Amino acid sequence: MTAVRIGVRPAAPRTDVYVSFPGVGTFSAPIGTPLRDYVAAAFPPDTPDGPVLGAIVDNQLTELTTPVQRDITAHPITLRHSDGGRMYRRSLVFLMTTAVGELFPGLKVAVEHSVPSGGFYCSPVGRPTFSAEELQRIKGRMLEIVAADEPFVRQTMNLGEAVAWFAAHGDLRMVRLLEAREKNYLTVYRLRGVLDYFFGYMVASTGCLRYFDLMPSGEGFILRYPRAESGVNLAPYTPSEKLEAVFRQNRRWQTVMGLEDIGALNRAILEGRFSEEVLIAEALHARFIDAIAEQIAMRHAEGVRLVLIAGPSSSGKTTFSKRLAIQLMAYGIGPFTLAMDNYFVPRHLTPRDENGDYDFESLQALDLPRLNQDILALMSGANVELPKFNFVSGQREVGETAHLNNDNIIIAEGIHGLNPALLPSVPPDRVFRIYVSAVTALNLDLHNRVPTTDVRLLRRIVRDAAHRGYSAQNTLDRWESVRRGEKRNIFPYQENADVMFNSSLFYELAALRPFAEPLLRQVDPESPRYIEAKRLLSFLRWVRPAPAQVIPDNSLLREFIGGSILENYQPGKRRPNGSS
Repeated sequence: MTAVRIGVRPAAPRTDVYVSFPGVGTFSAPIGTPLRDYVAAAFPPDTPDGPVLGAIVDNQLTELTTPVQRDITAHPITLRHSDGGRMYRRSLVFLMTTAVGELFPGLKVAVEHSVPSGGFYCSPVGRPTFSAEELQRIKGRMLEIVAADEPFVRQTMNLGEAVAWFAAHGDLRMVRLLEAREKNYLTVYRLRGVLDYFFGYMVASTGCLRYFDLMPSGEGFILRYPRAESGVNLAPYTPSEKLEAVFRQNRRWQTVMGLEDIGALNRAILEGRFSEEVLIAEALHARFIDAIAEQIAMRHAEGVRLVLIAGPSSSGKTTFSKRLAIQLMAYGIGPFTLAMDNYFVPRHLTPRDENGDYDFESLQALDLPRLNQDILALMSGANVELPKFNFVSGQREVGETAHLNNDNIIIAEGIHGLNPALLPSVPPDRVFRIYVSAVTALNLDLHNRVPTTDVRLLRRIVRDAAHRGYSAQNTLDRWESVRRGEKRNIFPYQENADVMFNSSLFYELAALRPFAEPLLRQVDPESPRYIEAKRLLSFLRWVRPAPAQVIPDNSLLREFIGGSILENYQPGKRRPNGSS
């Protein structure tokens, strides 16, 4: 007879399961109870961070409508979390389009791009934009639906059934997107009888979508939402006139190329027109770079001697600055590249961040007096002994001696290039500032916007693997810190630019997919970065892959996928009229 171990005894099957929220407590309920009920018991509905919108369970992003079948540990996510913000925004879009559909039957709304202060620029399709009174009616209907706490109902449809449904309801963009669907089903959501597709998870119901506003803007309107750093509060709205000009330019370029969205790009690839789309996109870039060079040449004749280039990570600043330098030479102007990294203060004087680490992105990490002094001296035609920073020793050393004449212009690239505090001693009328960023991207369809941050992240993952030996997980580990630095040092000053260059290329996601996909698949499923890698992989599957061979060797995209003819090119080695 087998002995019974002390403390072990027969037990009846449990009818309850436990959900543990770290730092809060453990709660029990019958098997199959939705996770939202546990959240309601554990957390107050109103906090500075906003309501709980979802949870991380077993390193997987989980909707609150999920029934709990076993004991789990759940980490709640709110508006402060990137995944929570995405869930909130896409649910808010569905709320808005549902309200519009109820007030204006058959009318569709396009979600075009984001605005810096927190919001989506939207426009009604096929009619003039809404009046202020109409926007108030839409907002009122949205608030009514919020007060009713209507559920977002998730369901799975056979792919053929989904195509037929969207075709019957006149959503031809979604039909076109589904042509590239690699799975034979589609997960959709219903709200008040309205069915739509959204890329990613949704909140459980409309009751938590209380924080929004609608405001007119140009030929459309802005659906405003809270940003992560502001909790439930909407940030003050600040117009971005120069950025809006870039968006208007982008719409014109889309018309030229005939590419409305990812579905149109996929169809171009399928029909063998990818090479043509690449050539047109590159021609548009070349034309704009030349227009900027012509503008600088005109300003150079009026006394401009310095071009400052700034922009966030993976914007293509390096290739842009080289192509601009070449174009300036075509106007008879000799570019001289000034490396601002050589103006770092000695390592022991470098400021530290809140974690005690060296903050190399701080403006005070640069020797501003020396930088201002040297630039003024170069502009005056003096011989200047430039510094060279030794990154191993953390000390400055003696660099080259430079002398420029009236046919030269200084080009300097750095994150602080648009910050007025960088060069307070240099007269503003002698400086031309350029903001470079991937400002736009092709959206999936009318309602599913592609964040340009995701495009830059994919660029960086591919470049880091090819040129720095980093894995996708390494890049994802650093990305949050990179984004914090951009928000602090770059984005607040972007409107200071004389011109903005949009480095996005309409075709690039198709070219990036074959490079990025295998890298993302290597992210450890147990890693905290796995959720982000999985999200990016799911997104890339909507884009048909295309070969990189047809991409020109001077393309900005070559900076990331490799094969750039400009990789080792150093502008300024050839200077006109005998300058040294």
